[in-house]
Formats: sequence, C-alpha cells, structure tokens
Amino acid sequence: MTRFKRILLKLSGESLAGAQKHGIDTDRLNEYARQIKEISGMGVEIGIVIGGGNIFRGLSGAGNGFDRVKGDQMGMCATVINSLALSSALAAIGQPNRVLTAIRMEPIGEFYSKWKAIEAMQKGEVVIMSAGTGSPYFTTDTGSSLRGIEIEADVMLKGTRVDGIYTADPEKDPAATKFNDITYQEVIARGLKVMDITATAMCMQNNLPIYVFNMDERGNLKKVIDGEEIGTLVHN
Repeated sequence: MTRFKRILLKLSGESLAGAQKHGIDTDRLNEYARQIKEISGMGVEIGIVIGGGNIFRGLSGAGNGFDRVKGDQMGMCATVINSLALSSALAAIGQPNRVLTAIRMEPIGEFYSKWKAIEAMQKGEVVIMSAGTGSPYFTTDTGSSLRGIEIEADVMLKGTRVDGIYTADPEKDPAATKFNDITYQEVIARGLKVMDITATAMCMQNNLPIYVFNMDERGNLKKVIDGEEIGTLVHN
C-alpha cells in the first residue's frame, strides 16, 4: 500500500535548470521523469504543476520595468514550456501523460478542467497542469494549491532543493534546524518561506497537507510515497 493515492506534485522551475542555473537541464528533466514514472507504476494518480522561474519570473520582470500583467502572462508561458519539456521526457520513456493549460492554447495543450484532469489520472495518465491559474498576480505556488484542492489530492508534494523546512535557510545559516512536521499556523507566524501566504492559507482552509522534500536526490519521490520520513509535513 502506498502512503498517498492521488498527489499534486509541485516542481520548481529553478530546479529544472540544474547546475546551469537557467533554461532546462535535460539530465535533471529526465531524472524527474524516471522518478515520476516509477510511482505511476505503483498506482499513484499524479497531477503536476511546474514553475517557470528558470525561464521568466513575472514578479522579477515587473521589478525591471515590465507591466505586471504582461510579466505574469510571460511567466505563465514559461510554465507551459517547462510542462511541454516534462511531457516529452515522460513520453520518451513510455509514460502516458497530457498537458492541460489554464488559458486556451490548443493544440499546445487542452484547456484545463477538474473533471478532465481527474478522468485522465484515473486512466493512469500523468496530468501536467500549466499556465498557473490563468490570471495575473498569482504565483505557481497558489496555482498548485488551487489545482491540488480541485483534483482532491491527498497531499501536495513540494519538491525542492532542500530536504524539508528549517528554522532558517539552511543554505545560508548552518545553525538552522529542521522540522519533521509543523502546522500551517506556525509556518505563517514564523514567516517561513514554504510557499506564499495565499497558497499556504488555501491549503490550511481546505485541509490539503503539504510535504516538502528534496526532489533532486534520486529515489526520494518513491521514498515519500513509501512513507519514509525524509522531509517535513505541514498540516492543521
């Protein structure tokens, strides 16, 4: 028995960049695809949301003079590029999948609906949900919270570069200590940068647990599904 039956996997665009720090690192992309196929083969229903920060981040663009709405729309397009890349990598290893978009752009992807996503997952397809919420001023964290709630996921698995949530950034503060589990309220009260406040509040209000773990270490996704305690659980 797996720990979770249906998951929303949130991947960061920055992680897709790998060591090159920009664009898409094909080695990292293919490793993610292998891990995703592995748990799909265990019967886990998988929805995925990917950020676009390796290509363009709307908020940063606004800070550099872009119109905020157009900048966010560019960021949405960046998530579509990453989603298509992951879709291609999954197809190359025989994993059925489909890309859904929050804004209409057929034939690049099908227009998103909850029921279309659930039907595809129940058939064993990995569903990659792109273009955020389809509206500006929302992050892909908020988009992943929304999609996780809509598809009735058991958990949001937030794949990052670190192995959980710490009292401070472990990459900057060697004295930072890790939480094995923590409540949403404590995350907000401490100002911990797990996700933005809107995304965290949505998960709290709709009782969607968040599990933060290091996706960049090979085999970790399966370990989470098997129930190994390798990250941090955020809950009510």
